[in-house]
Order: sequence, then C-alpha cells, then structure tokens
Amino acid sequence: MSTDPVSPRDQVAALRDALSHHNYRYYVLDDPEVTDEQYDDLFRQLQALEAAHPELADLDSPTQRVGTARFGLCPVRHKPSPCCRWAMR
Repeated sequence: MSTDPVSPRDQVAALRDALSHHNYRYYVLDDPEVTDEQYDDLFRQLQALEAAHPELADLDSPTQRVGTARFGLCPVRHKPSPCCRWAMR
C-alpha cells in the first residue's frame, strides 16, 4: 500500500474548488456551510501554496478576486425619474 503525498497542483485545485463552493454558498445563496474562521484557514492554505509555487498562480484563483466575480454580474438598467425629465426641459 502506497501513501503518495498529494501534489501541490492537486492541493491548489482542491482548495480553489472548496473556496469557490463556499463563496457561492455565502455570496449567492446567503447560506454558508463553514465559519469565517474555517474559510480563512482554507484561504490562507491556498495563499501559502500559491506563494510557494508561483507557477500555479492563476488570475481566476479565489485569492485574486473578491466575492463572486467568477459568477458575473446582472445587467442594470437605469430609468430616468420624473423629476429628472422635468429638469431637462
């Protein structure tokens, strides 16, 4: 039976997946599964791995964005209010 250590690439991928999952649960569903402390621990582990292995750096990493940027934003439509229409005459 072999106990091969998990590669840094696999660790980074697993942490990114976990953090993306928790970001979605927190920001989109408003239903977190982990405490802030647990999330921060996962985040720090990923930061340490990315610092130790810069070749694994990725702009799509949770360490490189805020909130749910990966999931995109909804379009916003602005409608002029009645007072603005009156002021423009």
